[in-house]
Amino acid sequence: MPDFGYFLSCEEHSPAELVDQARMAEQAGFDSLWISDHYHPWNDRQGESPFVWTVIGALSQAVSLPVETAVTCPLVRTHPAVIAQAAATSAAQLGGRFRLGVGTGEALNEHILGTGWPEASVRLDMLEEALQIIRRLLTGEQTSHHGRHYTVENARLYTLPDEPVPIDVSAFGPQAAEFAARVGDGLITTMPDTALVERFRRGGGGAKPVYGGPKVCWGPDRQQALRTAHRLWANEQLPGELPQILPTPRHFEQASELVTEDQVAASVPCGDDPDTHVEALTAFVDAGFDTVYVNQIGKDQRGFFDFYRTKILPRLRA
Repeated sequence: MPDFGYFLSCEEHSPAELVDQARMAEQAGFDSLWISDHYHPWNDRQGESPFVWTVIGALSQAVSLPVETAVTCPLVRTHPAVIAQAAATSAAQLGGRFRLGVGTGEALNEHILGTGWPEASVRLDMLEEALQIIRRLLTGEQTSHHGRHYTVENARLYTLPDEPVPIDVSAFGPQAAEFAARVGDGLITTMPDTALVERFRRGGGGAKPVYGGPKVCWGPDRQQALRTAHRLWANEQLPGELPQILPTPRHFEQASELVTEDQVAASVPCGDDPDTHVEALTAFVDAGFDTVYVNQIGKDQRGFFDFYRTKILPRLRA
């Protein structure tokens, strides 16, 4: 039986709201937390984007659940040596209950320093080099590195957790899944893609954990919930590499004008029918995921947690 976690959306909620949601998630019986790492929201309607590492510090004092970033990009906006320190401190604060989820990122967050946005194959190469640096620093050894993409001189982390920080890699296609199998301690993806999971396991992932999960929009009025999901997260339906290359929330708003409510309805469970929610999460279970994280779209978080505590999680664990 897989675990079931809750996905904290930094794009939608303030730091105080995220901490409050984490408390409600623990009380509702969720097993762990994901938290997004963004500089911008996907669109202005989402309206937030706090600094994730500060929020993680607050979470460490508010709940006893494990926490993972989903996901951090250690390539452009933040140097991998700095990410290594942030991950080590987070793991120390959380008593080892921290995993670092990483990926190749989006221009939306990473182009802000004006250094350009590399193509996908270059970003994979950068990520591999970044992980080499992060893992070396997490050993506590003094590290110098002069590589193709990064330079580190005489760096050493002094605040470290008792155990190494696991690093999971995000992937959405076959090549990335094989990359994640080779360099990661686990796989992160957002769709219940059985073929992708199998590709990861055959490519060297073996018994490494696989993490993923859907967005939902619980509410007593299905049509209102659907309108909320479409208003806030139509960007989730944008195809291909478009989400990786658009540079601003305004560009996402323009592209999302092409996304219909019917498209959102086909992908996002909306309303208060328990069967609809159970079916969405069971798809991940059937695809071989080890932990399934669910994210509630919109402000009605308390109603969502009550619904999952009483009607969804007991059925999934039966």
